[in-house]
Formats: sequence, structure tokens, C-alpha cells
Amino acid sequence: MPPRWNIPPVTRILLGALLLQSVLSAAVRYRQWSAHSEIVVEWLTLVPQLSLFYPWTFVTTTLVENNIFTLAIAALALYHGGRYLERAWSSREFAKFLLVVSLIPNTLTFLALISFFTVTRNERWTLTTIAGTIPLQISFLVAFSQLVPAHTVTLFRGVLSMRVPRFPLLYTGIVTILAITPLLTSASLLLTVFGFLTSWTYLRFYKTVFPDLDSSQVASMRGDASETFAFAEFFPGPAKPVVAALSEQIFNVLVAVRICAPFSPADVSAAASGNHFLQRNAPGGVRAEAERRRALALKALDQRLHAATTVTRSPSQTPGGQSSSPAVHAQPQATTQMAVTSQPNTLLGETSYDPDHDASDKGES
Repeated sequence: MPPRWNIPPVTRILLGALLLQSVLSAAVRYRQWSAHSEIVVEWLTLVPQLSLFYPWTFVTTTLVENNIFTLAIAALALYHGGRYLERAWSSREFAKFLLVVSLIPNTLTFLALISFFTVTRNERWTLTTIAGTIPLQISFLVAFSQLVPAHTVTLFRGVLSMRVPRFPLLYTGIVTILAITPLLTSASLLLTVFGFLTSWTYLRFYKTVFPDLDSSQVASMRGDASETFAFAEFFPGPAKPVVAALSEQIFNVLVAVRICAPFSPADVSAAASGNHFLQRNAPGGVRAEAERRRALALKALDQRLHAATTVTRSPSQTPGGQSSSPAVHAQPQATTQMAVTSQPNTLLGETSYDPDHDASDKGES
């Protein structure tokens, strides 16, 4: 099998379950089709009024698509996003992430539809099917925003250029528009919003990360205290102050009820000083994390280089009182400085990541 089809195990299971359950759901609906009623598969998808006796549907419903178009989009999203994240995080961490961003948005959407029925007494809310990979898709976009916040995607030959942290909000807007049409249900919009909030909260406060071997930090920490992953960074510049103030108030409430814990000084220091945490001890994780914290790392490196250059060029005294010439050390240092300072011209430009190309390069070396 060619390397490009080398799919990690959890992603492989995810794609298989998506195809199997979607085909099974389509077959059942086709056999029971009626022109006068809408067919639902309550033991496979989550329907608030009908699925209470099938608790497993809170998880299985995420991997059921109801038409060929959404199935194709879901398969592409899981294939590319799953391979990238599983290689960056490890299969175990990726599986935990999938469980969280599937179960919680489905449960919150279920409770929201029940609440709408309680207020309006309209039975349509409790008969709405909660299904699809929408919470996984937007959660992948949030995860990419954490790993590669400086990455810029250029579309249509440069006509449209957008940083990765803008994609979750764009995706939410597209789903909002489609939810008005018959293509998507109102549950899709709820899944998008809850998936966005759940994935960001988990990655920001709960996901375990591990430090580099050269770091002096503890063996593992939780969350991501970096400013590049603040909630306001997902929004355009004019809206950031308002979103930041609102999110801070919500965070204080969550801390008060002990749902979230404030970051310790060590967490903030690690995020601000460039002591970057690796998602896994593998080349893919190193590359993703280096991309993620690039701006801070370059700043810290420039400061250290400036300090080292100053110390090296200062004359040192020999025991006999003679000053030794700094020329022997100054030349290598200047070469190092030129090599490092020339690096931002490459790093701060447009970035792209091809896991297949990287994997093939590593195999040849």
C-alpha cells in the first residue's frame, strides 16, 4: 500500500464506522420510506423523543450522515484532519478528544431541543434528528488553530487569504446559512456552536501536554495558556476587546463553580517564554508545535543571541593581565547570527504542511 494511504488506527476506525453506519441508516430508511412520513433510525441516530432507550446513540449518531454529499465532505474531513491530529497527538489523546467533542455537543443539543419543546410545546423540536460529523469538523478546525495559529491558507490563486484561527467562525457562518435551507436542520447549528465551545474549552484547560526534553518544566501539564489560543483570537480585530471582556467574565464564573481552574504562574510563564510543549515525542508533533509558537520562539531566540553576542565580543582578561583577542570567537558567532537572523525570512512567510510529503522525506533520509 502506498505511503499516502497509511492511515493511523483511530482514523481508520473512524472512517470505517462512518461508512458502515451511514450505509446502514440509508438502507433502513430506504426500506421503510413513505411519502407521508419522515423515517428516522432511533437506535442509531439521536432523536430526543425516541432515543431515550438507546443511550449509545449519544456517541454513534456523530458518525451517521444522511446524504451522499455530507458523507463525502465528512469522509474528506476525517481523513485529512484525523491523520494530522492523530500523528501530532498520539492515538490515545486523539481518541479522548473525539469522545469529548462527540458526547458533550450531542448531549447539550439534546437538552436544548428538550428546552425548546418545553417552552413552545412544539413537538417538532423533539422529533429533530441530531446526527452528523459537524461537531468533529469544527473541532478539527479549532485544534488546527491551536497547533498552527500563524498558518495562512491562500485560495483561488491568492484572491482569498485567511489565517487558520478564522476558519471556525467562517464554518459557523456557513452552517448558519445552510440551517435556514432544507439542507441542514436546526440541530446542525446547535452542534456547531456547542462543538466550537467544547473543543476550545477542552484544549484550553484540560488536554494534557508534555514538555520538550530540554525544558525545565514538570513532566506534564494541562491546557494551553498561550495568548495565541485565547478565545478572542478567533474573532476579527474590532470584536476582540468585546469578546475578551465577555469571555473573561464567563471564565470567572466557571472558576467560581470549579468547572475550570485558573492557570498557574508556571503555565503562563511557559507559554510566554517560549518553553514550548510537544504534543507527542514524534517528528510530526515537533513540527506542529514549532509552527504553533513560532513568533514567540523567534523573539526569545533573538534576545538570547543578542546577549550571547555581547558577552562574546567583550574582551576577557588573561591571568597575566593581557586581554585576549575576541576575534577567534567573534567570527563563528557572527556566522551563527547571520544564519539565525536570516531564518525569519523563511519562517514568517506563507506556511503549508503536507503530512504525506513530510513522511516520504523522513522515509528517504
